[in-house]
Amino acid sequence: MAMITDPSLTWGTEAEGLEFAREVLRVEADALDRVRERLDSAITRAAERVFRCRGSVIVTGMGKAGLVGQKLAATLASTGTPAFSLHPADAIHGDLGRIRADDVVIALSQSGETEEVLRLVPALRRLDAVLVAITGRATSSLGRAADLCVALGAIEEACPLGLAPSASTTAMMAVGDALALLVSRMRDFRAEDFALYHPGGNLGRRLAYVEDLMRTNNRLRKARATLTVREVFVSLAGPRRRSGAVLIVDEADRLAGIFTDSDLARLFEARRDDLLDRPIAEVMTADPIQVVVGASVAEAVELMKSRKISELPVVDRDGHPVGLIDLTDLIGLVPSDPEE
Repeated sequence: MAMITDPSLTWGTEAEGLEFAREVLRVEADALDRVRERLDSAITRAAERVFRCRGSVIVTGMGKAGLVGQKLAATLASTGTPAFSLHPADAIHGDLGRIRADDVVIALSQSGETEEVLRLVPALRRLDAVLVAITGRATSSLGRAADLCVALGAIEEACPLGLAPSASTTAMMAVGDALALLVSRMRDFRAEDFALYHPGGNLGRRLAYVEDLMRTNNRLRKARATLTVREVFVSLAGPRRRSGAVLIVDEADRLAGIFTDSDLARLFEARRDDLLDRPIAEVMTADPIQVVVGASVAEAVELMKSRKISELPVVDRDGHPVGLIDLTDLIGLVPSDPEE
């Protein structure tokens, strides 16, 4: 196969197209390997500046580097560092007002000679903001102007013409990830911190705490152990969103057991209608599986899956029921098991 940088390379068979695509990945992977070997302590010093930043981190770049900068800002923000991206053209037309002396500006430019980025340097100096450059050469105009420069070195683009940013933006994004995750490690950023910034979607729900999802108040059915089954269901009747279980409590309001709709159905199936007028304590499941407030939703999901239960009581540290996790609240969080 012709080298990927050969501009005469044209589309051929499907097999040739596949080989070309794989060659693109090889070139980019090789670029990452070379940048990894070149990486020096500048990245740790840059991470230290970001970690100790008392203001915000502003990431800027032009064109494809600007798009990489948006990703870097988003990764920093999602791992606990206040950060946002700033377009250089917007910056020189008034948005420099967003930058303060206690901010860190990360400027991305592979050439280090991007005019729109370099025009920001004098203003950043007057604002007394720290400037960190991620660029190809430390000797470039941007590299020399920066307080810290993370140099990527020369990178062969995957583009056959050697023009479209490809391998260079891949390397720049990877180095940005390395920087952001190094700062995250310095912060001792944990799963519970990640959950705070990711409340939406399945990921956020799995990282949430049970108290964020559990049913409480009028959505929680509780009854005394001394009441009969019939009395329990009559007393709990009314317009409410029903869960599939009643939590049974003792005289001290501690969780004593659980009685589910399935338990009720089994009484009828066994023709044990007489038990409807017996204390519910006689037919409940005593000492049910439960979790304590502060457990993660992921823990609850795994517990319900492993024990094959549909309702999971949540208690405080004194054993008082405060909520209920119902399987219907976890749809999408419980991974399907093809063997079940």
